[in-house]
Amino acid sequence: MARMKAAIFVDKNRIVLDEKPIPEIGPLDALIRITTTTICGTDIHILKGEYPVEKGLTIGHEPVGVIEKLGSEVKGFKEGQRVIAGAITPSGYSNACLCGCGSQDGPGTRHGFKATGGWKFGNTIDGAQAEYLRVNDASANLCAIPDSLTDEQVLMCPDIMSTGFSGAERGKVKIGDAVVVWALGPIGLCAVAGAKLCGASVIIGVDTVPARMEMAKKLGATHVVDFKAGNAVEEIMRITDGRGVDVSIEALGQQATFEACMRVLRPGGTLSSLGVYSQDLRIPLDAFHAGLGDIDIVSGLCPGGKERMRRLLNVLESGAVDLRLLVTHTYSLDKIEEAYELFASQRDGVMKIAIKTGA
Repeated sequence: MARMKAAIFVDKNRIVLDEKPIPEIGPLDALIRITTTTICGTDIHILKGEYPVEKGLTIGHEPVGVIEKLGSEVKGFKEGQRVIAGAITPSGYSNACLCGCGSQDGPGTRHGFKATGGWKFGNTIDGAQAEYLRVNDASANLCAIPDSLTDEQVLMCPDIMSTGFSGAERGKVKIGDAVVVWALGPIGLCAVAGAKLCGASVIIGVDTVPARMEMAKKLGATHVVDFKAGNAVEEIMRITDGRGVDVSIEALGQQATFEACMRVLRPGGTLSSLGVYSQDLRIPLDAFHAGLGDIDIVSGLCPGGKERMRRLLNVLESGAVDLRLLVTHTYSLDKIEEAYELFASQRDGVMKIAIKTGA
Protein backbone atom coordinates (compact mmCIF):
# COMPACT_ATOMS: atom_id res chain seq x y z
CA MET A 1 0.00 0.00 0.00
CA ALA A 2 1.33 3.44 -0.98
CA ARG A 3 2.39 5.57 1.96
CA MET A 4 2.75 9.28 2.73
CA LYS A 5 4.32 11.60 5.28
CA ALA A 6 2.00 12.97 7.95
CA ALA A 7 2.12 14.93 11.24
CA ILE A 8 0.69 12.49 13.77
CA PHE A 9 -0.54 13.03 17.33
CA VAL A 10 1.35 10.49 19.45
CA ASP A 11 0.69 11.70 22.98
CA LYS A 12 0.50 14.89 25.02
CA ASN A 13 3.28 17.26 23.89
CA ARG A 14 4.20 14.92 21.00
CA ILE A 15 3.18 15.51 17.41
CA VAL A 16 5.70 13.82 15.12
CA LEU A 17 6.28 13.42 11.39
CA ASP A 18 5.87 9.80 10.38
CA GLU A 19 4.47 7.68 7.58
CA LYS A 20 1.02 6.16 7.15
CA PRO A 21 -1.02 4.79 4.23
CA ILE A 22 -2.40 7.24 1.67
CA PRO A 23 -6.16 7.43 2.42
CA GLU A 24 -8.67 5.36 0.49
CA ILE A 25 -11.72 7.26 -0.72
CA GLY A 26 -15.39 6.40 -1.08
CA PRO A 27 -17.87 7.49 -3.78
CA LEU A 28 -18.62 10.85 -2.07
CA ASP A 29 -15.00 11.68 -1.24
CA ALA A 30 -12.00 13.24 -2.95
CA LEU A 31 -8.29 12.67 -2.44
CA ILE A 32 -6.34 15.91 -2.34
CA ARG A 33 -2.59 16.19 -2.82
CA ILE A 34 -1.71 18.88 -0.31
CA THR A 35 0.53 21.66 -1.61
CA THR A 36 0.28 24.09 1.31
CA THR A 37 -1.19 23.94 4.79
CA THR A 38 -0.56 25.60 8.15
CA ILE A 39 -0.62 25.16 11.92
CA CYS A 40 -3.53 26.54 13.95
CA GLY A 41 -3.79 27.57 17.57
CA THR A 42 -6.27 24.72 18.01
CA ASP A 43 -3.52 22.31 16.96
CA ILE A 44 -1.48 23.65 19.89
CA HIS A 45 -4.43 22.90 22.20
CA ILE A 46 -4.24 19.31 20.84
CA LEU A 47 -0.46 19.19 21.30
CA LYS A 48 -0.77 20.30 24.93
CA GLY A 49 -3.52 17.79 25.68
CA GLU A 50 -6.11 20.53 26.25
CA TYR A 51 -8.32 19.16 23.48
CA PRO A 52 -8.53 15.35 23.25
CA VAL A 53 -8.07 13.46 19.97
CA GLU A 54 -7.25 9.84 19.23
CA LYS A 55 -3.60 8.84 19.27
CA GLY A 56 -2.36 8.17 15.76
CA LEU A 57 -4.53 10.87 14.19
CA THR A 58 -3.09 13.09 11.46
CA ILE A 59 -3.43 16.71 12.61
CA GLY A 60 -4.37 19.83 10.64
CA HIS A 61 -7.51 21.34 9.16
CA GLU A 62 -6.42 24.02 6.65
CA PRO A 63 -5.88 22.35 3.26
CA VAL A 64 -4.80 23.86 -0.03
CA GLY A 65 -4.02 21.41 -2.78
CA VAL A 66 -4.75 19.63 -6.04
CA ILE A 67 -7.38 16.97 -6.71
CA GLU A 68 -5.60 13.63 -7.06
CA LYS A 69 -8.65 11.39 -7.28
CA LEU A 70 -12.43 11.83 -7.24
CA GLY A 71 -15.10 9.51 -5.88
CA SER A 72 -17.56 8.19 -8.43
CA GLU A 73 -20.43 10.38 -7.14
CA VAL A 74 -18.49 13.67 -6.95
CA LYS A 75 -19.63 16.07 -9.66
CA GLY A 76 -18.42 19.47 -10.86
CA PHE A 77 -14.70 18.91 -10.32
CA LYS A 78 -11.84 17.28 -12.19
CA GLU A 79 -8.54 15.71 -11.29
CA GLY A 80 -5.61 18.13 -11.38
CA GLN A 81 -7.79 21.08 -10.27
CA ARG A 82 -6.48 23.42 -7.54
CA VAL A 83 -8.91 23.48 -4.61
CA ILE A 84 -9.41 24.35 -0.97
CA ALA A 85 -11.76 22.82 1.55
CA GLY A 86 -12.96 24.49 4.73
CA ALA A 87 -11.76 23.35 8.13
CA ILE A 88 -15.42 22.48 8.77
CA THR A 89 -16.79 19.96 6.28
CA PRO A 90 -20.60 19.64 6.62
CA SER A 91 -22.38 16.87 4.76
CA GLY A 92 -25.16 19.14 3.53
CA TYR A 93 -27.96 16.78 4.62
CA SER A 94 -27.67 16.39 8.41
CA ASN A 95 -30.19 17.91 10.84
CA ALA A 96 -27.71 20.68 11.61
CA CYS A 97 -27.25 21.46 7.91
CA LEU A 98 -30.98 21.43 7.23
CA CYS A 99 -31.45 23.86 10.13
CA GLY A 100 -28.96 26.21 8.46
CA CYS A 101 -26.12 25.52 10.89
CA GLY A 102 -23.76 23.29 8.94
CA SER A 103 -20.86 24.15 11.23
CA GLN A 104 -22.50 21.95 13.87
CA ASP A 105 -22.77 18.87 11.61
CA GLY A 106 -20.71 16.83 14.03
CA PRO A 107 -20.18 13.30 15.28
CA GLY A 108 -21.70 13.80 18.73
CA THR A 109 -19.92 12.55 21.84
CA ARG A 110 -16.81 10.40 22.16
CA HIS A 111 -14.97 9.28 25.30
CA GLY A 112 -17.28 11.43 27.41
CA PHE A 113 -16.24 14.56 25.50
CA LYS A 114 -18.52 16.37 23.08
CA ALA A 115 -16.68 16.58 19.77
CA THR A 116 -16.78 20.09 18.40
CA GLY A 117 -19.39 20.61 15.70
CA GLY A 118 -18.56 19.83 12.10
CA TRP A 119 -14.81 19.98 12.63
CA LYS A 120 -13.59 16.64 11.31
CA PHE A 121 -10.10 17.15 9.81
CA GLY A 122 -7.53 16.55 12.52
CA ASN A 123 -10.28 16.02 15.06
CA THR A 124 -12.34 12.93 14.20
CA ILE A 125 -10.71 11.98 10.87
CA ASP A 126 -7.17 12.34 9.53
CA GLY A 127 -6.23 15.93 8.76
CA ALA A 128 -4.30 18.12 6.36
CA GLN A 129 -0.74 18.22 7.72
CA ALA A 130 0.21 15.44 5.34
CA GLU A 131 1.00 14.80 1.70
CA TYR A 132 -2.56 13.65 1.00
CA LEU A 133 -6.00 14.28 2.53
CA ARG A 134 -9.35 12.56 2.12
CA VAL A 135 -12.10 15.19 1.87
CA ASN A 136 -15.46 13.87 3.00
CA ASP A 137 -18.64 14.90 1.13
CA ALA A 138 -16.44 16.52 -1.49
CA SER A 139 -19.22 18.00 -3.63
CA ALA A 140 -20.36 20.05 -0.65
CA ASN A 141 -16.90 21.06 0.51
CA LEU A 142 -14.40 21.47 -2.30
CA CYS A 143 -14.00 24.88 -3.89
CA ALA A 144 -11.91 25.66 -6.97
CA ILE A 145 -9.16 28.26 -6.52
CA PRO A 146 -9.10 31.03 -9.15
CA ASP A 147 -5.93 30.96 -11.24
CA SER A 148 -5.18 34.53 -10.15
CA LEU A 149 -4.69 33.54 -6.50
CA THR A 150 -1.62 31.85 -5.00
CA ASP A 151 -1.59 29.24 -2.25
CA GLU A 152 -0.39 31.87 0.23
CA GLN A 153 -3.25 34.20 -0.67
CA VAL A 154 -5.91 31.56 0.01
CA LEU A 155 -4.24 29.77 2.93
CA MET A 156 -6.30 31.66 5.54
CA CYS A 157 -9.65 30.79 3.91
CA PRO A 158 -10.28 27.32 5.38
CA ASP A 159 -10.22 28.48 9.01
CA ILE A 160 -8.64 31.76 10.12
CA MET A 161 -10.36 34.05 7.62
CA SER A 162 -13.69 32.26 7.91
CA THR A 163 -13.57 32.24 11.71
CA GLY A 164 -12.43 35.85 12.07
CA PHE A 165 -15.02 37.15 9.63
CA SER A 166 -17.71 35.15 11.45
CA GLY A 167 -16.96 37.13 14.63
CA ALA A 168 -18.21 40.27 12.88
CA GLU A 169 -21.04 38.42 11.13
CA ARG A 170 -22.32 36.69 14.27
CA GLY A 171 -22.06 40.00 16.12
CA LYS A 172 -24.19 41.58 13.36
CA VAL A 173 -21.79 44.46 12.84
CA LYS A 174 -23.52 47.25 10.92
CA ILE A 175 -22.52 50.38 9.04
CA GLY A 176 -21.32 52.99 11.53
CA ASP A 177 -20.78 50.56 14.42
CA ALA A 178 -18.00 50.77 16.98
CA VAL A 179 -16.27 47.41 17.41
CA VAL A 180 -13.49 46.17 19.66
CA VAL A 181 -11.43 43.07 18.86
CA TRP A 182 -9.68 41.68 21.89
CA ALA A 183 -6.43 39.87 20.99
CA LEU A 184 -4.81 40.41 17.61
CA GLY A 185 -3.62 36.95 16.74
CA PRO A 186 -4.45 35.67 13.24
CA ILE A 187 -8.15 35.21 14.04
CA GLY A 188 -8.43 38.58 15.76
CA LEU A 189 -6.75 40.28 12.81
CA CYS A 190 -9.21 38.64 10.44
CA ALA A 191 -12.01 39.81 12.73
CA VAL A 192 -10.70 43.35 12.29
CA ALA A 193 -10.81 42.93 8.51
CA GLY A 194 -14.29 41.42 8.75
CA ALA A 195 -15.59 44.29 10.86
CA LYS A 196 -14.29 46.76 8.31
CA LEU A 197 -15.99 44.90 5.46
CA CYS A 198 -19.26 44.88 7.44
CA GLY A 199 -19.16 48.67 7.71
CA ALA A 200 -17.84 49.45 11.19
CA SER A 201 -16.51 53.01 11.40
CA VAL A 202 -14.61 52.63 14.69
CA ILE A 203 -12.54 49.47 15.08
CA ILE A 204 -10.39 49.13 18.19
CA GLY A 205 -7.76 46.40 18.35
CA VAL A 206 -6.43 45.34 21.75
CA ASP A 207 -3.05 43.63 22.15
CA THR A 208 0.44 44.37 23.40
CA VAL A 209 2.64 43.19 20.52
CA PRO A 210 3.59 46.22 18.39
CA ALA A 211 3.83 44.26 15.14
CA ARG A 212 0.32 42.87 15.61
CA MET A 213 -1.12 46.27 16.44
CA GLU A 214 0.49 47.72 13.29
CA MET A 215 -0.91 44.86 11.25
CA ALA A 216 -4.37 45.56 12.68
CA LYS A 217 -4.11 49.14 11.39
CA LYS A 218 -3.28 47.84 7.91
CA LEU A 219 -6.38 45.63 8.02
CA GLY A 220 -8.77 48.37 9.14
CA ALA A 221 -8.33 49.19 12.83
CA THR A 222 -8.87 52.88 13.55
CA HIS A 223 -7.40 52.64 17.06
CA VAL A 224 -5.13 50.22 18.89
CA VAL A 225 -4.88 49.81 22.65
CA ASP A 226 -1.95 48.22 24.48
CA PHE A 227 -3.53 46.43 27.42
CA LYS A 228 -0.22 46.51 29.31
CA ALA A 229 0.07 50.29 29.02
CA GLY A 230 -2.89 51.07 31.26
CA ASN A 231 -6.53 50.23 31.89
CA ALA A 232 -7.76 49.02 28.49
CA VAL A 233 -11.43 49.11 29.48
CA GLU A 234 -11.16 52.76 30.52
CA GLU A 235 -9.30 53.62 27.31
CA ILE A 236 -11.96 52.00 25.12
CA MET A 237 -14.69 53.88 26.98
CA ARG A 238 -12.71 57.08 26.41
CA ILE A 239 -12.38 56.39 22.68
CA THR A 240 -16.13 55.85 22.44
CA ASP A 241 -16.95 58.97 24.53
CA GLY A 242 -18.34 56.80 27.31
CA ARG A 243 -20.90 55.15 25.04
CA GLY A 244 -19.20 51.79 24.77
CA VAL A 245 -18.94 49.60 21.69
CA ASP A 246 -21.75 48.03 19.72
CA VAL A 247 -19.89 44.74 19.32
CA SER A 248 -17.06 43.16 21.31
CA ILE A 249 -15.20 40.31 19.59
CA GLU A 250 -13.32 38.02 21.96
CA ALA A 251 -10.54 36.22 20.07
CA LEU A 252 -8.31 34.75 22.76
CA GLY A 253 -10.37 32.36 24.86
CA GLN A 254 -9.61 33.54 28.40
CA GLN A 255 -11.72 34.71 31.33
CA ALA A 256 -10.02 38.10 31.53
CA THR A 257 -10.64 39.00 27.88
CA PHE A 258 -14.19 37.65 27.92
CA GLU A 259 -14.99 39.75 30.97
CA ALA A 260 -13.32 42.87 29.54
CA CYS A 261 -15.36 42.46 26.36
CA MET A 262 -18.54 42.58 28.44
CA ARG A 263 -17.44 45.67 30.35
CA VAL A 264 -17.02 47.83 27.24
CA LEU A 265 -20.39 47.00 25.64
CA ARG A 266 -23.03 49.67 25.25
CA PRO A 267 -26.50 48.80 26.62
CA GLY A 268 -27.94 46.20 24.28
CA GLY A 269 -24.55 45.43 22.75
CA THR A 270 -23.29 42.06 21.56
CA LEU A 271 -20.35 39.99 22.73
CA SER A 272 -19.23 37.77 19.86
CA SER A 273 -17.05 34.98 21.21
CA LEU A 274 -14.47 33.29 18.96
CA GLY A 275 -12.04 32.03 21.61
CA VAL A 276 -11.48 28.36 22.39
CA TYR A 277 -11.83 28.08 26.17
CA SER A 278 -10.10 25.41 28.25
CA GLN A 279 -11.86 26.28 31.53
CA ASP A 280 -15.34 27.26 32.67
CA LEU A 281 -16.26 30.89 32.15
CA ARG A 282 -17.69 33.17 34.83
CA ILE A 283 -20.09 35.97 33.92
CA PRO A 284 -19.57 38.90 36.32
CA LEU A 285 -22.83 40.11 37.81
CA ASP A 286 -22.17 43.83 37.38
CA ALA A 287 -20.98 43.61 33.77
CA PHE A 288 -24.04 41.49 32.96
CA HIS A 289 -26.27 44.04 34.72
CA ALA A 290 -27.75 41.22 36.81
CA GLY A 291 -29.16 39.80 33.60
CA LEU A 292 -31.09 42.99 32.75
CA GLY A 293 -28.73 44.75 30.32
CA ASP A 294 -30.22 43.47 27.04
CA ILE A 295 -26.76 42.09 26.26
CA ASP A 296 -26.40 39.34 23.65
CA ILE A 297 -23.63 36.76 23.97
CA VAL A 298 -23.10 34.74 20.80
CA SER A 299 -20.60 32.08 19.90
CA GLY A 300 -19.73 30.40 16.67
CA LEU A 301 -17.63 27.77 14.99
CA CYS A 302 -15.77 28.49 11.77
CA PRO A 303 -18.31 28.39 8.89
CA GLY A 304 -17.32 25.84 6.28
CA GLY A 305 -18.58 24.31 3.07
CA LYS A 306 -18.21 25.08 -0.61
CA GLU A 307 -20.37 28.23 -0.68
CA ARG A 308 -18.56 29.79 2.27
CA MET A 309 -15.20 29.15 0.62
CA ARG A 310 -16.46 30.60 -2.68
CA ARG A 311 -17.47 33.83 -0.98
CA LEU A 312 -14.15 34.17 0.83
CA LEU A 313 -12.24 33.56 -2.39
CA ASN A 314 -14.35 36.27 -4.04
CA VAL A 315 -13.29 38.72 -1.32
CA LEU A 316 -9.64 37.88 -1.88
CA GLU A 317 -9.90 38.03 -5.67
CA SER A 318 -11.54 41.46 -5.44
CA GLY A 319 -8.51 42.79 -3.57
CA ALA A 320 -10.65 43.99 -0.64
CA VAL A 321 -8.42 42.08 1.79
CA ASP A 322 -4.88 40.74 1.44
CA LEU A 323 -3.99 38.23 4.15
CA ARG A 324 -0.56 37.25 2.86
CA LEU A 325 0.97 39.49 5.52
CA LEU A 326 -0.19 36.99 8.15
CA VAL A 327 2.15 34.33 6.72
CA THR A 328 5.41 35.17 8.48
CA HIS A 329 7.31 31.89 8.07
CA THR A 330 7.56 29.00 5.61
CA TYR A 331 8.66 25.44 6.41
CA SER A 332 8.67 22.19 4.47
CA LEU A 333 6.52 19.34 5.73
CA ASP A 334 9.77 17.52 6.57
CA LYS A 335 10.46 20.22 9.19
CA ILE A 336 6.96 20.46 10.64
CA GLU A 337 8.11 19.40 14.12
CA GLU A 338 10.44 22.42 14.12
CA ALA A 339 7.54 24.57 12.88
CA TYR A 340 5.36 23.34 15.77
CA GLU A 341 8.05 24.32 18.28
CA LEU A 342 8.25 27.81 16.79
CA PHE A 343 4.49 28.30 16.65
CA ALA A 344 3.87 26.94 20.16
CA SER A 345 6.55 29.23 21.62
CA GLN A 346 5.23 32.27 19.69
CA ARG A 347 8.76 33.57 19.17
CA ASP A 348 10.45 35.28 16.23
CA GLY A 349 7.33 37.31 15.44
CA VAL A 350 5.47 34.25 14.17
CA MET A 351 1.87 34.71 13.04
CA LYS A 352 1.09 31.90 10.59
CA ILE A 353 3.42 29.33 9.06
CA ALA A 354 3.02 28.06 5.51
CA ILE A 355 3.81 24.35 5.45
CA LYS A 356 4.85 23.29 1.95
CA THR A 357 4.79 19.61 0.97
CA GLY A 358 7.13 20.08 -1.95
CA ALA A 359 4.83 17.86 -3.99
